[in-house]
This record gives sequence, C-alpha cells and structure tokens, in this order.
Amino acid sequence: MPDIPAWAIAARRHWQYDGSRRPDFAQAPGPDQESVWDYPRPPGIEPDARRITVCFEGHCVADSNQALRVLETAGAPVFYLPPEHVNTDWLRLAAATSRCEWKGIAEYWNLTIGHQQVSHAAWSYPDPFPEYAALQGYFAFYPGLLRCQVDDQPVQPQPGGLYGGWVTPDIAGPIKGDPGTESW
Repeated sequence: MPDIPAWAIAARRHWQYDGSRRPDFAQAPGPDQESVWDYPRPPGIEPDARRITVCFEGHCVADSNQALRVLETAGAPVFYLPPEHVNTDWLRLAAATSRCEWKGIAEYWNLTIGHQQVSHAAWSYPDPFPEYAALQGYFAFYPGLLRCQVDDQPVQPQPGGLYGGWVTPDIAGPIKGDPGTESW
C-alpha cells in the first residue's frame, strides 16, 4: 500500500463539511431515507447485501449481493463490486487515471460488447491508500453510462458527471456535483 502523498493530504483539507452536522439547506430525510449529510468524511465503507446489477444493451455486466458501499458527506453512495461478480472479459483498461485524496489513484475501464464500446464506464483502485484497502480490485460503474439498479430500483447518476454516485429514492440531499457545490 502506498504512503499518502502530499497532494492527497492537502486536498483533504479542502472540504467544508464532514458529516458532523447538516447544513441549513439540507433536506430532512423521510422515514425510509438517509441523509447524504450524515455520511462521514473521510468516506466510510460498508458492506451492502442488496442485489446490485449493471447492464448495457441487454447484457448483464455485473450482478452482486456482496457490494461495498462508499459513503461520503454530500455525495450519493458509490457501489463497488467484487471482480468475481463482474464480467471482466468485457472490460479493457483505459489510458486515463484520476486521483482521489481519500482512496488514491483510480484506473478507468472501457466496456466493449461486440462492436459497442462505452469509454470510462468503470473504475477501480489497484493500489488504494491503506484506509481503503478493502476496495482493491473492486469495480465501480457510472450509472449515467450504464443501466444500474439497486434491488431492481433504477439508479440515477449523481449530478455534474464528475462523481460516480448512485442516486436512489432512499437518500435525501441535496447532493454535490452541480456548479457551486465544489466545497461541499
């Protein structure tokens, strides 16, 4: 596992909210909801036994009831699926990477089924920072590019396109991602 580099330590100081209190503009969660403003920062990881499916053009890319759900203040949950529950034959490593101040360097994956390709459909952390070692080798998918479901409930993508959060009716926001929410 890598040491935490200076860029990550500096970026961790950027955030205004840490889950210890809800801002005045936060929506009150309903009886069957949780607030994204109660999620921790640094992000938490929890197992999720609900059925998670990821499909593209009628093909099942992933199907698991052993997901890990990453929860971060103001963000929609991100589901990470174990590689044995993902059809990795359809994934090809892309040239792109990105940095997360909490998890480390992410690799992106293109999805190719027949002649159809979805660029950067998934990402993973091959060598995450120590606190997020549980995510090593797991895959996360962008619900804006693929058909993702939680227990047969369709997922909406997190606003803004940068984050890969899965928006479902059981969370209350608002959720970061739109312009003006960069410090949330």
